[in-house]
Amino acid sequence: MKSHISDKQRAPGPDWLASFRSAGALRYEIAGLPTIREEGWRYTDLRAIKNKSMVAATGAGSVENQETFSSRLIPGLDSHRLVFIDGFFTPELSGTDPLPEGVTLNSLAAELQANPETLQTYLGSCHPEAEQYHGLIALNQSRFSDGALLVLQPGCTLDRPIELVFASTGSTQALQLNQPRNLIIAGEGSRATVIDHHVATGEHSKGVTNAITEISLAADAEVEHYKIQQEGGECYHFGGLFVNQEEKSRFTSYSIALGGRLARTDIRSSLKAQGAVCHLNGLYLGKERQHIDHHTEIVHAAPGCKSNEHYKGILDDSARAVFHGRVVVAPDAQQTDAHQQNKNLLLSRNAEIDTKPQLEIYADDVSCSHGATVGQLDEDHIFFLRARGLDEIEARRMLTWAFANEVLEDIPHPSLHEWLEQVISLKLLGDKRG
Repeated sequence: MKSHISDKQRAPGPDWLASFRSAGALRYEIAGLPTIREEGWRYTDLRAIKNKSMVAATGAGSVENQETFSSRLIPGLDSHRLVFIDGFFTPELSGTDPLPEGVTLNSLAAELQANPETLQTYLGSCHPEAEQYHGLIALNQSRFSDGALLVLQPGCTLDRPIELVFASTGSTQALQLNQPRNLIIAGEGSRATVIDHHVATGEHSKGVTNAITEISLAADAEVEHYKIQQEGGECYHFGGLFVNQEEKSRFTSYSIALGGRLARTDIRSSLKAQGAVCHLNGLYLGKERQHIDHHTEIVHAAPGCKSNEHYKGILDDSARAVFHGRVVVAPDAQQTDAHQQNKNLLLSRNAEIDTKPQLEIYADDVSCSHGATVGQLDEDHIFFLRARGLDEIEARRMLTWAFANEVLEDIPHPSLHEWLEQVISLKLLGDKRG
């Protein structure tokens, strides 16, 4: 059964964009929202939203408390910032200093109005194959509102990160549906860092975010991408990050999932040419009755490519997480180097993790490994710390923090690193704000 979704009629665009949206609408009409009968969704049940009306946001909402909104931002971060309220660009809250020559940073909706033909080649080009192309991707394709466009011409380097802030007001009685879409096009030899930060403006905000990001990396391009999901405890969050990588390109992802009642992120990178490198890192923290799901797929389609995947989860109370990591090595992808691991720490008897690391190897000259662990804090380690003067609560907190920090320790941006340490420490100490 599909959720009822209402929105206003969108302004007409070029024929190719109308066809792109219509194709998504048709697929969503056929598929609807994913169900537990689908293999990729067997542990993530969307019935909580299926029978509810969702009202699509039709414009940027208002930030009633500027101080509260500012407190959601990353302090001390020297960045070019675009802010989107309820999925729509909000220039008065954004700030971009002059950008280097050859860099375009703009609202996607504005660029589709001004220069639509330049985006036709890229929009939708990174979508996953049919078996991973579920109804929520189709829904975003048919009704995306706005988002960020970043284009780097060949050889361009951005010394400061691009910060994209997506704030949900959740101001309606029905579930408000926000559908941003980002497009990043990195030309040959270009370099950039992008921080994709999702927050709620109020502690009791309700709503649904369905966000898609596509990244196209030309030869020798490098993009470092951070997805930080920090929405409120009554929010539902669905995100897709889809990447195409050409020869010797490098992509690094950090997915930090902290908030939301139910949150799922799909990440897929296709290593399409020799020498491409992909690193996927993730940390998810669940408390109370949160449900956090990560589905990743790395496709080695060419020889001599490397990938490394490292995800960690910490679950307390009655929280549940899902991790499904799939690595595919094509027949021609000889000399592939691919490694994947998922480690989980359960702090409560009622916490639960469903983990499935998966390798599909069709080549014979490869170095590949995968594994998963699920466990509790080591009592011997706790005893060791208590013997040196710590009480049991402090010993457990220290060990838990050490487990989480392994994912964060290589983040090269001091302000981002320090802020993430503070936010995650608060979460582990029992802060309920999400």
